[in-house]
Amino acid sequence: MKKLLLAAVLLYTFAGLSQAADSAPAKQDPAWLTQSRASIKAEKYDQAIQQLQSANETSSADWNNLLGYSLRKKQPPDLVGAEKYYQAALKIDPDHRGALEYYGKLKLINNDLPGAEALLAKLDKVCTFGCEEYSDLKQAVQKYKAKK
Repeated sequence: MKKLLLAAVLLYTFAGLSQAADSAPAKQDPAWLTQSRASIKAEKYDQAIQQLQSANETSSADWNNLLGYSLRKKQPPDLVGAEKYYQAALKIDPDHRGALEYYGKLKLINNDLPGAEALLAKLDKVCTFGCEEYSDLKQAVQKYKAKK
């Protein structure tokens, strides 16, 4: 019984660690998702924004999250636009780990520590056995606090 429980814990732990910041790639991701992820990975945020806007998948939490991320990371950043899309992603999927992490980081940029900590607490509940998004936001909160 203990071996079975340990195997289940390990399975859930490793499954959680393999998730991307938006969601795990599916076998047949739509072209817009594959293309925009590649542009983001290459730090071509304006290109990713154009690809995402062309796809116009407004009912997708991943689409909203990636558009918010790209708007936040582009130069100059569009923080108001990014917040709008993170909120939309979380309205579609309140447990979207990428949107929770990135919206938390946006909260820190806007000096909203309580808001970031609330999103960190939500991620703690969503990531039962821990996840990269939780660890990343926790580290960002700690760095923010160390600077204050």
